[in-house]
Amino acid sequence: MGLHEHTGTGTARGGKAVLLLAKSAFAAAPHREMQRIAAMVGLMPGVTKALCCFSEQGSPSLRDALRTVSGGSFATIVIVPLVLPMEPSFHNWLTRSLKRWQAEDGFAWPQVRIARDIAQSLHFEPLLAALVAGTAAEPPVLPDSVHKPEGSLVPAQKRRVLVCEGGACNAAGADVIWGHLRNRQVERKLRLTGDGTMTAKSTCLGPCNLAPVLQVFPEGTYYGGVTEAAVDRIVEEHLVGGHVVSDFAYAPTGRKQRLRTIHPKNPEKPKI
Repeated sequence: MGLHEHTGTGTARGGKAVLLLAKSAFAAAPHREMQRIAAMVGLMPGVTKALCCFSEQGSPSLRDALRTVSGGSFATIVIVPLVLPMEPSFHNWLTRSLKRWQAEDGFAWPQVRIARDIAQSLHFEPLLAALVAGTAAEPPVLPDSVHKPEGSLVPAQKRRVLVCEGGACNAAGADVIWGHLRNRQVERKLRLTGDGTMTAKSTCLGPCNLAPVLQVFPEGTYYGGVTEAAVDRIVEEHLVGGHVVSDFAYAPTGRKQRLRTIHPKNPEKPKI
């Protein structure tokens, strides 16, 4: 079993897999906390396997966690978003991404269900009341007696990648693309590779009908209809190799452009 995976006492055939979905985790401590929660869920009746995963930066990503369970013999996959507030755009891109990933995989997934918003649970108000009451035992936060100015290094990286977080891009799955890019940045050590690359979220970049959109500098190249596979190619071919990925690039022609349909050359097979 992996670090973020916990299996209950039931049998895998016909069982239920639960994916606990958080947004981001950068350090070991939050990953351990998610692992602890997954262990609790793995002991619940009817749960065969419980994993934690992340929609933005963190490992495993939601996509990787789904790969672990979608090709198995589970009857149901339940996704529990541990997110507050649950914005409509979050639920929208989650639903659209699930549909896209099922179509890309080309095989029959188990039935997938998404748990309701935590804030809509009947148990949410008592939980909040317990948290508020518990602060009486916590020490107060006091101001520092002396202000200590801190210094910062100016980034030496010459490349910048902006991921659009406008409304259209969020609805098309920008958070998933952002998380995949950030994970690849860590895996490929992009800050230290070649000219060095920094990544950042952006407000609307303009061509909303080409969502999700990202832009690579210093060239200023626009990429539209970006998927995880597109991110992988942009990382290897553009950020590392220095060549624009023409399949996903859109030049400023002065005329409105439609999103091109790009068919994957080597679709992945299910891992069973």
